[in-house]
Amino acid sequence: MSTPVIQLDQVTFAWPKRPTLLDIERFTLQPGERVFLKGPSGSGKTTLLGLLGGVQLPASGRIQLLGEDLARMSGSRRDRFRADHSGYIFQMFNLLPYLSVLENITLPCHFSALRHRRASERHGSVEGAARHLLAHLGLNRAGLERQPVTELSIGQQQRVAAARALIGSPELVIADEPTSALDADTREAFLQLLFVECQAAGSSLLFVSHDAALESLFDRSLSLRELNRAAPAQEVI
Repeated sequence: MSTPVIQLDQVTFAWPKRPTLLDIERFTLQPGERVFLKGPSGSGKTTLLGLLGGVQLPASGRIQLLGEDLARMSGSRRDRFRADHSGYIFQMFNLLPYLSVLENITLPCHFSALRHRRASERHGSVEGAARHLLAHLGLNRAGLERQPVTELSIGQQQRVAAARALIGSPELVIADEPTSALDADTREAFLQLLFVECQAAGSSLLFVSHDAALESLFDRSLSLRELNRAAPAQEVI
């Protein structure tokens, strides 16, 4: 049986001097799986993503990424491990305005020798991998790769953010509300592109959103309020 990409066991978390925010008995994400995690603001989604990246550590329990216990790593090793094995698509995309489209996409390969090597082996070079993703995501217009990202539409920026997350074939792609600024037709088209690219890269996808209209497109859908035994009502940082 293959090792889960993510496995949480008896995980709890609380901010200092605050009630328990998360209390998750068990959660797993299998290789190649596409999971939709829904929950309103205040349900703990952002905090959970911080735990999955090793940015925060649980008060109790165990979080494993690819079979490795994040709490047993030093802070610097967690940073390297996250860079090697996880790609993120943020709600506000977090593209760097002073870099071109191509430079934004290739950025993870400057922090991860593993993703640099994977990208180069699959496509001949990191830049070749970036251009492949641009083409598959419908961004192969002449000259676009050299444009500043600030000159792109919201939909184009979203696809650049997806390409950055996917380059170098990380085992895990986490998408945090990346479709909130798009209309319904554009959201579904983007998701279908994302699914195809995750499958090509061999990446599992954890898609976090409050938009329940999208959940039928995924292999599995979970509610964080049902998963989280603490079921907090307070607002999340």
